[in-house]
Amino acid sequence: MAQGTSFKGIRWVAFGIVDPTTGLIVADEKKGLSADGVVLVDGDGQGATTANITALEEAGQQQYANDVVKRITHGTPTPQVALTMLDMPFDIGAKIKGYVTDGKGGWVLTAGRKPNVALMICSSDYWGNAVLDCFANGEVIEPSHNHATSNKNEADYNSTYTYQSLSPIKNDVFVDPTTGTQQSYKEYSSGDPNFDAAAMLAEVFGGYKDSDNKIINRIKGAGTTSTVVSGPSSATPAN
Repeated sequence: MAQGTSFKGIRWVAFGIVDPTTGLIVADEKKGLSADGVVLVDGDGQGATTANITALEEAGQQQYANDVVKRITHGTPTPQVALTMLDMPFDIGAKIKGYVTDGKGGWVLTAGRKPNVALMICSSDYWGNAVLDCFANGEVIEPSHNHATSNKNEADYNSTYTYQSLSPIKNDVFVDPTTGTQQSYKEYSSGDPNFDAAAMLAEVFGGYKDSDNKIINRIKGAGTTSTVVSGPSSATPAN
């Protein structure tokens, strides 16, 4: 199957909270994001508008000898994502940032450690294959809220987050098979003849099993159901 390096659009963005010790998905609606641990944001009026990934690599440092460049060294990449959401359920946004509830409608940024968040961004290449940018571990911040008055035009604010990647917690995730070195980013194409969607989801989301193929079907482009957060404060699958 033909594949390409250019891509178009955002099909969807999915999140999961992983255990900071084991690296496994937190499959719990209270402690994690949903009963199976992963949410794909695609409810009514919800979804991602931009996902700009930077610092996948840094320019190398030139090393000179005999008055010429003999070597270029490369530091450790530190990717991050500038993510804008048209909307998503309030509790999902709060949890991925590390806000905790007082049980009375109030949420405050935890004074403890931020949650470890896995992130997957799905777009398409120009041949129709899914292109997936994957991060098995990272932290999310929402640096600001911007308010403005509405007039004859409504003043909207789309929530804007920064995702900073971390090294995966499990030591067998995102490993360079030629050197054994672990990386913080991995990309997939569904057009690869060896592509295994289930294996990818399990690696990125710490053992996650898409038992109903809800995300797998979206990757394949089959059907319209997904692990969707569609209500104002729930993570229930779409009908």
